[in-house]
Amino acid sequence: MILAFDGSSIDGSAYRYVADLAQDSPSWLDSVVSVWSTYGLGLFAVLTALGWWRARRESPRAALVALAVPVVVVVAYGVDLGLKLLVREDRPCRTLRVTTLEACPAPGDWSFPSNHAAIAAAAAVALFFVSRRLGGVAVVAACAMAASRVWVGVHYPHDVAVGVLIGTLVAMLMTAGLRGLPEASGQRPVASRLGALPIAPRLAKSG
Repeated sequence: MILAFDGSSIDGSAYRYVADLAQDSPSWLDSVVSVWSTYGLGLFAVLTALGWWRARRESPRAALVALAVPVVVVVAYGVDLGLKLLVREDRPCRTLRVTTLEACPAPGDWSFPSNHAAIAAAAAVALFFVSRRLGGVAVVAACAMAASRVWVGVHYPHDVAVGVLIGTLVAMLMTAGLRGLPEASGQRPVASRLGALPIAPRLAKSG
């Protein structure tokens, strides 16, 4: 039997409060949050496609930054998953035995940090480098995604907080580094060709 870390001592009381609040809330609200928690990452794929579509008309470098958003998300997910496998924190819905909106994941499906929160935060921060307007929408959506994972009962608050931190740091480092690269004469044709690729449909499926 794999020994799992018990994170309830960190903010188990806050988790219980949210779980109880979800049980006492209107069913329509719980349904909306549950649907968002499950399918909301698709919105970030749509925003990524819109960001690329706008950036390709601005400049080759802007197009490259927009094309990098899915890569940033994948790297953030990889970092988050690596930490998840290292810490091996059991899900709060399994440790605390509370009633939750979403079925509790199976043993071995670790809780810390939240993949959903990391992916959403990475996409939001990366998109902010592409478009402040799209990035602003994505930031609000990322906060809603992180909160929803606690609301449906599958994560502690500290799980989503660290997930957001990981996604944010990865996106800031990678995107800022890309924007800081000098645009040599040999890079412009490559960037132009990449910016002209009709990849919006594929990006929309990457969430």
